[in-house]
Formats: sequence, structure tokens, C-alpha cells
Amino acid sequence: MVDMGLATPEEVNDCVQLRSHLAEEKNQRSLADLLVSSGIVTERQMRRVRREVEASRSEQQIPGYQILKKLGAGAMATVFQAKQMSLDRIVAIKVLPKRFTSDPQFVERFYAEGRAAAKLNHPNIVQAYDVGKAGDYHYFVMEYVEGDTVHDYLVKNGKYEEGEALRIIIQIAEALKHAHEKGFMHRDVKPKNIMLAPGGVAKLADMGLARSISDRELAEQEQGKAYGTPYYISPEQIRGEVSIDFRCDIYALGATFYHMVTGRVPFDGANPSAVMHKHLKQTLTPPDHVNPQLTTGVGEIIEVMMAKDRKNRYASTGDLLEDLKAVASGEPPMQARKRFEMSSLAGLEESGRAVETVEVVGAAPLTEQPVFWVALGSIALNIILIVVAIMLGSR
Repeated sequence: MVDMGLATPEEVNDCVQLRSHLAEEKNQRSLADLLVSSGIVTERQMRRVRREVEASRSEQQIPGYQILKKLGAGAMATVFQAKQMSLDRIVAIKVLPKRFTSDPQFVERFYAEGRAAAKLNHPNIVQAYDVGKAGDYHYFVMEYVEGDTVHDYLVKNGKYEEGEALRIIIQIAEALKHAHEKGFMHRDVKPKNIMLAPGGVAKLADMGLARSISDRELAEQEQGKAYGTPYYISPEQIRGEVSIDFRCDIYALGATFYHMVTGRVPFDGANPSAVMHKHLKQTLTPPDHVNPQLTTGVGEIIEVMMAKDRKNRYASTGDLLEDLKAVASGEPPMQARKRFEMSSLAGLEESGRAVETVEVVGAAPLTEQPVFWVALGSIALNIILIVVAIMLGSR
């Protein structure tokens, strides 16, 4: 209770002493009851504490690991800091909540995350160590990263300085390039999933939505469902398309980059549905219009990354990295400019086709235009000269 900030050590100690005094008078009351009756905590808070204690005790049953503290909890999992006894190292253990253990889909997705992470070995990806089951609990052991996330930084400090944002985005692009080369899409790139380790190392975390690009069966099962985080999700994910590929990660990284250098998400709305509708339909406000201090190169890169039609995004994560590194070195993003040129040419081609089909209204008939008679006279004169030449030649 003290760790959770619900009571002070003095308040708890007072209740412990009161409980001992009551026990001497044959009045057995629990410490929880005394804390509530004293007004230190509410019944609701006490129920929350009991759940935390129960979960913590259950996790102590994972063989080979000593649970040290809870790091955080989300809708899909609780994460603990632990000590791996055999190697004497600190790790993070993600545990599937007990309420999901009877649902085969949740359990399979949990193990799929572990399998996907285990196939990736890169300094900018949180490393997977183990996955298994202990009692009624499914757990996933991974590298413990000490530090905040990009999301934490944005909440505390607002937008990033351009150079620092580029440094982090380049590292995550390297991580994605590795994952893509191994055949995996992350599908949930966002500030909360970028860990900032000591020494300036950025690490991509949470492979919970990762999927093999070639897994057609799973793709068809997920058809029509929007998997991702509304503020950073790509248009094709929103539509639940079967054939999504690595370019959905490029879009999400672009949305993350946008948030980092402007201090705000690309699209906002009253609810997730409204935000996703804007990803589909609303034109992106260029990042340098939000933050005029940004260089043109960064603005160009983000706009290509976040093209609504994935054909207009970077053709590969390698091309993206080429531009990111160029801008970081003070050079122009040539890949982005090629994409802009291709889009412009495509637009001109479409315009040309449109012109071919337009009927010219109000033009006079050809025989009523002076140029027609000039051309006709010239032809007649040439014919007369040819005839005269032939006649003179025959003499």
C-alpha cells in the first residue's frame, strides 16, 4: 500500500499497533478492515490492493525467477521486473492476465509474440529470452531496459529537437529493417513502444501485434479488423486489408516521427473512430507548418512516410534509412524527392488523359478558319508548279 502511494508508513504502522491492541482484547480485526474503517483507504482501493497482492504472489511461482516489483500493466498483460536466478541478471517478465488464460486466441497471440521476438536479434530490438507456463499463468521473459519511453519524454518535455529525433528514428528504422528482412511486420510502432536505454540506445519493444508477412491464414482471419493504435495506424490497417506489408510500419514510424518533432499527433479526434477516419480522408498538415524550425528534408521524409496510398511511400526500409542518414548529415533526401517526382508525373499523366477526352466548345468549323484556306492555296500552287515542270520537260 505504501509502494502504491495509498498510505504512509506511519498510517500503516498506527493500524498495525491498533490491530495488536485489539487482539489483546480478543477483538480480531484484519489490518485491511482497520485501514478502511480509519478512512486511510476506501473499499475500492483495498480491493485493488488485494488484486495486486494476489497477482504478485502468483508470479512468485515462476520457476527460476524472483519477482522484484511490478513495472506496469495494460489491458493485455502485466509486466514485472525480476531476477533470473541461474544467470544472476535482471529481466522483465510479461504475464498474461488470468482472465485471458481460458481464451485460446489470447493465449496463442501471447505465444506468437514470444516466437516472433525470438526470431529477431538486433541491438535496437528488445531481446526475447523465454516463454512458457507456470501453474495457471503464461509468461514471456525478455530483456529488461532501464529507462523511459519516447512517450514518457513527450509527456514530460514536449517535442524533440530535430537532431535527437532523427537519431532515435534512425535506430528504430534499423530495427524495422531487420524485422522486415526476417519477414515480420511490427504493426504497432508508436512512442510507447520505443524504449530509451542508457547510452542513447533506442529499442523497439512489444511484438504483441507482430505478424509474418507471408502468414496468409492469419491475415484472412484478421480481415476487416483494425489492429494497431489509432493515432499511428496506417490506412490499410484501418481498412483491415489482407495484403498489408512492411509499409504499414513505415507509416506508423512516420506518424511517430511527426509526433516527436511537432509535439502533437498527426490526427486527433473525439474518439478512436474519428481519428482513424482522418487517417483515411484528411490531408496531413505538413510538419514544418506546425514546427517552422524543421528543415525541409525532415518534412519531406515524413510526408512520404505518411502517404495515404502505400505505393507513394518508401519502396523499402533501406530507402527510408538512406534519406534519414542523408538529412542527418545535412544532405537532401533524394529518395523522398524521387517519390515526389513520380507522384507529379503520375498526376500529369492523369491530367493528359483528361485533356484527351475534353470536347472543345465554341470553336469554329475548320472550313471557316483562315488557316484552312492558306494551307489549301499553298497545296494548289505546288500542284500547278509540278504540272508546268512536267509540260516543259516533255518538249
